[in-house]
Amino acid sequence: MRTGRRSFLAVVAVGAAAAFTGGGVLRAAGDGEKVVKVVARKFVFLPSDITLRQGEPAVLEFTAPEVVMGFYVPDLKLRTDIIPGQVARLALTPDRNGTFPFLCDVFCGDGHEGMNGVLHVVG
Repeated sequence: MRTGRRSFLAVVAVGAAAAFTGGGVLRAAGDGEKVVKVVARKFVFLPSDITLRQGEPAVLEFTAPEVVMGFYVPDLKLRTDIIPGQVARLALTPDRNGTFPFLCDVFCGDGHEGMNGVLHVVG
């Protein structure tokens, strides 16, 4: 199997896992926080639809296998850089319900402008 095909299959597998788990891979951390693993690939966040509970501590864990990316939720003033080979952890406790768009704010190539998603906070 060629490396390009292997990468494509990995993206499909991560996307399928996100779809079947309701928008993210969640696991309980030791102190009660939820951890959502997010992969930032050209030109998509996997998952691109994330749901958190208001008042519940959470950590978004980002990886980027290709190039430097950014994650920015303007309405919540949340931001982090995502550097290949490193895990970027963004801790938060959502304090209000709503639907908050997010985007990549580091130019990552043609297709960058469509790299976005939505963070839902429910009560």
